[in-house]
Amino acid sequence: MLDSAIQTQSTSPVNAFEELKKIMDEAELWKKKQLLTRGHFLVSQGDRGQDLFWVKSGAVRAYIMDGDKELTIRFGYSGSFISPLDSFITNRPTELWIQVIRKAEVLSIDKTTFYQFIKTDKHRLNLWLEIIEMVTYQQFEREIDLLKSSPAERLHRVLERSPGVFQEIPHKYIASYLRMTPETLSRLQKS
Repeated sequence: MLDSAIQTQSTSPVNAFEELKKIMDEAELWKKKQLLTRGHFLVSQGDRGQDLFWVKSGAVRAYIMDGDKELTIRFGYSGSFISPLDSFITNRPTELWIQVIRKAEVLSIDKTTFYQFIKTDKHRLNLWLEIIEMVTYQQFEREIDLLKSSPAERLHRVLERSPGVFQEIPHKYIASYLRMTPETLSRLQKS
């Protein structure tokens, strides 16, 4: 889920994720553990996605459909939270599909339990706020990239923010995320 490594006041983004996850583990908060194969859907368009997922291993992607075209919006891989944020926040049906793209072990917790847990402790709430701020900032950066940057610049910025993405995510999904064809991505990687 983490696309960039921006600094916040108290912790780095990775540390905020890891610290909140550790606290949740210690509280034995996870309601469900799933071992999922490639192609499995955690969330389908139209669901009321009220679960927060932790990708323990493997990889997932969040995408929307534009006609018959899949447009990747976000990735979740080892050590990241992911959810259908539109539905998680509004309780309306989601526009997203969240699909396993590499065999994954995923933990989940429902929104009600999660919010009760984080709201009862200022430190936990602050960690969650840091994570939400990071995700918001990442989406802002991504919007600017898609509006202003050339395909080569978009690729360069993703590699700066997430250097390990090519080890975690199949190239066709990275191409979709960058709004280019797999052939364009391949050509840019070679140059």
